Amino acid sequence: MKPLLDINQVLNYLPQRPPFLFIDKVVAIEEKKSLTAIKNVTMNEPFFAGHFPNRPIMPGVLIIEALAQAAVVFAFYSIKEDPAKSLFLFAGVDNARFKRPVVPGDVLQLKIELLKIRHDVWKVQGTATVEGELVCTAELMSVKKEVARDDS
Repeated sequence: MKPLLDINQVLNYLPQRPPFLFIDKVVAIEEKKSLTAIKNVTMNEPFFAGHFPNRPIMPGVLIIEALAQAAVVFAFYSIKEDPAKSLFLFAGVDNARFKRPVVPGDVLQLKIELLKIRHDVWKVQGTATVEGELVCTAELMSVKKEVARDDS
């Protein structure tokens, strides 16, 4: 899939940097409706050294983090605001469910769908899949805070 936003454009929306960046590209966006992003999972990920050395599995909390990062890109893209002037902070997760492990070589597809916006609080449904097979679902909330970022 050709990216709608490549990694350099994704970096404009997120304060996270490697090794804590979990989106490689965005392949689809409908403003204030949905976003689809991709995370290529490789054996080079630093968390695989300890989770687990003989059977590497991506930690579930990092799948949730990947969904949260996709939600931030979605929100900033939707509101057309300069990401350097504010942050979306993770505010909550509900109904998280994990259905299968994610291992090196998997291509994690991250789908975000808007549930509601109230003031500066965004609630989305996140779904992660690998080759069409459900990995994780969760409702995520984030709140926008006006804060100057220093990414230097």
